[in-house]
Amino acid sequence: MLRTTHLTKIFANGAALHFPDWNVGDGEQWLLLGESGSGKTTLLHMLAGLLKPSNGEVIVNGTDLYALRARELDRFRGRSIGIVFQQPHLIRSMTVEENMELAQGFAGAGKDSLRVREVLDALDMDHKRRSFPHELSQGQAQRVGIARALINRPALLLADEPTSSLDNRNAEAVVRLLSELAASQGSTLVISTHDDRVKDAFFKDFTFELSHERISDQLEKS
Repeated sequence: MLRTTHLTKIFANGAALHFPDWNVGDGEQWLLLGESGSGKTTLLHMLAGLLKPSNGEVIVNGTDLYALRARELDRFRGRSIGIVFQQPHLIRSMTVEENMELAQGFAGAGKDSLRVREVLDALDMDHKRRSFPHELSQGQAQRVGIARALINRPALLLADEPTSSLDNRNAEAVVRLLSELAASQGSTLVISTHDDRVKDAFFKDFTFELSHERISDQLEKS
């Protein structure tokens, strides 16, 4: 379902990050572990089609992401990859419902109000669909971010430190929701984290750990 080979990212200052090859099966749930600075966000952004690697391949559902043209990649990402960021980055001038519909549009799908309400209801957020982002609590905003990531039934769901700004109660709820909702629609799930609360709460079968020491060595040798 997800496969990476020989991934390397070389930065403008000459520093380089080299990542081990990775194979993820359909419907599997993984934790991507590593301390801050170990390259987790860089790797996750390459998996999401947001950051082009200097070398190597990212294959999602049989498609080589970086062999696609820019517009094709945008459309593929909208249809097949859901992304939950550390902060939800909702458009402040749009309601929750309009933010969801915008995500449908990016995937080339028509507006589907029933699907919007279905996903929001699964996250106990349907009553907030006409609210604006500034009217939401942090936990509510993160739930909307998850809803937006799920709206197009992505084959791959990626979450980048989704609990970093949340208290213990909301952090546990978000992790549980990500796992349950991914399983319910058959999505493959990868959560990037260094949060011990996630490691403790997430009943995982698979982990992929980036060594801070190894990455630091690569940076020093570059």
